[in-house]
Amino acid sequence: MRREHRAPGRVVSAAVRLETFSPTHLAIVGAVPLVAAALTALARSGPRTARRLRLALAALIAANELAWYAFMAAQGWLAPPHGLPLELCEVVLWLTVYALATSRAWALDAIYYLGLVGSGMALLTPDVGAPFPSYPAVKFFVAHGAVVAAVLFLVWSGALRPRPGSWWRALLGVNAYAAAVAAFNARYGTNYMFLCRRPDSPTLLDLLGPWPWYLVGAEVVALLLFSALYLPVRKRAEPA
Repeated sequence: MRREHRAPGRVVSAAVRLETFSPTHLAIVGAVPLVAAALTALARSGPRTARRLRLALAALIAANELAWYAFMAAQGWLAPPHGLPLELCEVVLWLTVYALATSRAWALDAIYYLGLVGSGMALLTPDVGAPFPSYPAVKFFVAHGAVVAAVLFLVWSGALRPRPGSWWRALLGVNAYAAAVAAFNARYGTNYMFLCRRPDSPTLLDLLGPWPWYLVGAEVVALLLFSALYLPVRKRAEPA
């Protein structure tokens, strides 16, 4: 549920990658809830301020992503069928922009699970593929961190309240999208969503076995995490 920010065929030495759970990595991860808490505090001044914050955050996330597309095009990294915005985290990012701008219930439901699980996992076990603090590496953490911060902000400010049954609908949606991406991978020899092979960098998928068994394990993990995320909001989502 993460995305790659490396050019096709580009090899980056492990010595220049940001070490997982290093002080710098932990500082980046720790900054995400702090940003969300600051936005929540500002939003308490009134509904108008809260809406302005949501729109501003949506614009910043979108601008950051569009700048990345321009950078990839300038570097010659967009080489269809490779380099297309088909990774799940890419879809979740734009869903987050849409949810922030419109407050549509279905979009809020989706980003609650997909944003916290997908982008959250990407933050905790990053597969950056570029030296830090290069632009691609910074972009990776800003994009995923902004999605997680946005979801936390929406939850803590009361704007996001998952509806009854939202967790299994989100899970079905992920599987439907994965099936479409799998068909694309089979047709064009790509590896979007890491459906054909695991990432080169160490990730949690390494604990789930070889292909295709890690896909089955990932499905079980997603089911457990989605249902667990529903528990804290169950009382608010379901009528008494």
